[in-house]
Amino acid sequence: MLRRHTGPLRVQKHLYAEGPEVCQHIIVHPPGGIAGGDRLDIDVAVGAGAWAQLTSPGAAKWYRAAAPAFQQLRLRVEAGATLEWLPQETIVYCAAQAGLGTCIELEGDARLFYWDIIALGRPAANERFDAGYFQARLDIRRDGALLWHERQRVAGGDGLLDSPIGLDGQPVFATLIASGEIDAALLERCRELPGRVRGDLTQLPG
Repeated sequence: MLRRHTGPLRVQKHLYAEGPEVCQHIIVHPPGGIAGGDRLDIDVAVGAGAWAQLTSPGAAKWYRAAAPAFQQLRLRVEAGATLEWLPQETIVYCAAQAGLGTCIELEGDARLFYWDIIALGRPAANERFDAGYFQARLDIRRDGALLWHERQRVAGGDGLLDSPIGLDGQPVFATLIASGEIDAALLERCRELPGRVRGDLTQLPG
């Protein structure tokens, strides 16, 4: 296990709370938030046969800013390895200018469990996402073949924030991706589970 950092980002000492097979890490950003002009680069490589779980100690906060800020995330998972990418939510303040890019490379039978939770504005403080923007891109490849290609841009105050064909007034949206061998019967049982959120399950090749 190798840890290396430059700047404020830190990776805390690894833990084995779930047993010797799963190596857990907490990625810490001591300033507590991301301001205009900031750029965070995170590069993770999981070696063959390893199992890594990465999370964060709290929500990532993108502050109101007069200039853009960026985060670039690169995840590489070798054959036989498993990566769980489970950070806490990302809060995008009104008038933030947030740009996130994620590139994930899977080799062979590598497994991935990935989520991304975005909260726009701060409803509890009566702050709507009325200005600024959030934009993100996500690419996932297995052995060089593209499995997932997503681009999104949410502009503060846009009509799609309240439109039924957009977020329909919901300030939080999320993506959950599980890559690997999935039992068809289990997938159907997951679809039948009751939930208090709007969403759906889609099975993709690879």
